[in-house]
Amino acid sequence: MWGKKSKAIENTGFMGDMSEDQERGLEEFRTYLKNNNIADHPQYDDYYLLRFLRARKFDQEKTKLMFNNFITWRRDNDVDNIIDNYQFSEINELLNVYPHGYHKIDKKGRPIYIERQGKMKIDEVFKITTEERLVKHYIQSYELLLKLRFPACSAVAGHRIEQGLSIIDLNGGSMKILTKKVYALIQLAAKVGSDYYPEIMGQMYIVNAPMLFTGVWAIVKGFIDEKTRKKITIAGGKFQKDLLELVDENNLPEFLGGKCTCAEYGGCMKSGLGPWDDYEITQPVGIRRKQDNEETKTNH
Repeated sequence: MWGKKSKAIENTGFMGDMSEDQERGLEEFRTYLKNNNIADHPQYDDYYLLRFLRARKFDQEKTKLMFNNFITWRRDNDVDNIIDNYQFSEINELLNVYPHGYHKIDKKGRPIYIERQGKMKIDEVFKITTEERLVKHYIQSYELLLKLRFPACSAVAGHRIEQGLSIIDLNGGSMKILTKKVYALIQLAAKVGSDYYPEIMGQMYIVNAPMLFTGVWAIVKGFIDEKTRKKITIAGGKFQKDLLELVDENNLPEFLGGKCTCAEYGGCMKSGLGPWDDYEITQPVGIRRKQDNEETKTNH
């Protein structure tokens, strides 16, 4: 209408959808890293750098601080070698009291991460493992996501996949399970992700949420930035239709309204099935198919 200005379309900051300012910001950040010998590994391509730029809204100083902290953290924790060197031998036992993991892909080709927090027995978790070992498990899982799962999904989809779908299932629990220990574990995992692996969540569905959860969410969302909050959907028990619009029924576990059981593996949370099963990581970057060792052109 007359007198009203149309709202400017904001570029997302993803490759292929950047404004001129964002493109200049990427060039400036890339030049800064090169001139200061901060990150010369080929894994740090433009897609990788853009995740940090988007996380800090292309603010150069904030992005530099975040990335420098990230590089220091990787060096201090030997993260470059954690896939090969860290053995989380208690994983199968842990999954009985803390069911979580990646399971197949959604209709967009994104890897699906599922966590059954309603089935979590927090006291049993720390009888099986320690906080330190659990943090290393999270880090190793993130590294496998970036170096194997995303590249494998990209190879299958025929285009770049760099974000995933997360489903948090609260079925089987009540507000009583949300103890200080559980909160601490959630915050621990969230901090590793937000500080060192930004911009990898495409969407999150929290399903089977009890009525009282909305009150908890009102508090929790205050610690989450607005951009991330918009990616999160809270649903009660009537979520199956929404999930089936995102995920093929054969890829969605039965306990979430799909048809997959992974019975031969002891359940979907223990199978870890996905296109990544057909690939292996190559050095210094990239993946290749296991059966023919033919390297793909997808590095991430």
